[in-house]
Amino acid sequence: MRAWVNGQLLVDAREPAVAITDHGFTVGDGVFEAVKVVEGRPFALTRHLDRLAYSAQGMGLPPVDLDAVRGGVDAVLATDAPALGRLRITYTGGPAPMGSGRGDEPPTLVVAVSEMPGPAPSVAVVTVPWPRNERGPLAGLKTTSYGENVVALAYAAERDASEALFGNLAGNICEGTGTNVFYAIDGELRTPTLESGCLAGVTRALLLEWLQDAGTAVRVEDAPLAVLADAEEVFVVSTTRDVQPVHRLDDRTWDVPGPLTRRAQQVWRERETVQIDP
Repeated sequence: MRAWVNGQLLVDAREPAVAITDHGFTVGDGVFEAVKVVEGRPFALTRHLDRLAYSAQGMGLPPVDLDAVRGGVDAVLATDAPALGRLRITYTGGPAPMGSGRGDEPPTLVVAVSEMPGPAPSVAVVTVPWPRNERGPLAGLKTTSYGENVVALAYAAERDASEALFGNLAGNICEGTGTNVFYAIDGELRTPTLESGCLAGVTRALLLEWLQDAGTAVRVEDAPLAVLADAEEVFVVSTTRDVQPVHRLDDRTWDVPGPLTRRAQQVWRERETVQIDP
C-alpha cells in the first residue's frame, strides 16, 4: 500500500501520519471515496470526486481542494500502480479537541492505494434487523462513520453471508453495507430511489445510464422489503463488486446469474472498457 497524506508521499502506509486527535479518528468526522484502479488508472474518478465534494458539503466540512486530491492520486499511482486496485480518498475535519466539536486546524486529506482481488462470482446476503434512517443528517453521504456497517457485516458473517441488506424506517428496501441493490419482478429490473436513504452509488448511476442506452428499462421506485420474497433475481453493484449476482438472500436461493443479471453484467463489461472516466 502507498499513501499520500496532506501533500507528503509515504512509501509505507503503515507509518504514523495522522494525529491521534484527528476528528476523523476520534469521532468519525470525515468522508471518503473508494475508486477502482484498472490497469493503473482510476476509473470514473470525476464522478467520485463530485460525490466526495457533495459528502463534504453535507457534513459541513470545508470545500475539498479537488486539484490537491488529483495530485495525491497521481502521486500514489505514479509507480507500481496495481493492475486491479482500490484507491481510497479520505477527507476529515482534521485535529480537534477531544469531543464532538470541531477545532480550527486544517482538514486532513489522505489518498492511499492497494491491490484488491476481483469480485466473487456471486454473494450471499442477509437482511439485518436495524433500519437505515433515510431522514437522518448523514443519509446519502459517504462518511467514515461506518459503525453500523461493521456490525451488520459481522451479523452477516455469523450467518455465512458476506453482505448485509438494510431496510429503512419506512420498511422499504434501502441498500447494502457498501452496495446498491437491483432486483427483478415480473421480468422487470427495479432499484430503490435515492429518497430511500441509499447512497448515490457511482456504479449504480453508470449502470442505470448504460442499461437505458442498451434498451433495458429499470424501474426506480421504493418498495417494501417483503417484495424481495417474490424476486426472480437479485444483484448488488458497487465499485469493488461491479455487477454481482446474489445467490442467497436470507432463506431464498437462486441459480445465478439470471437473464437480467447476465444482461447487466454484459452491458457493464462492454461499457467499462470504453472510457476510463465516464
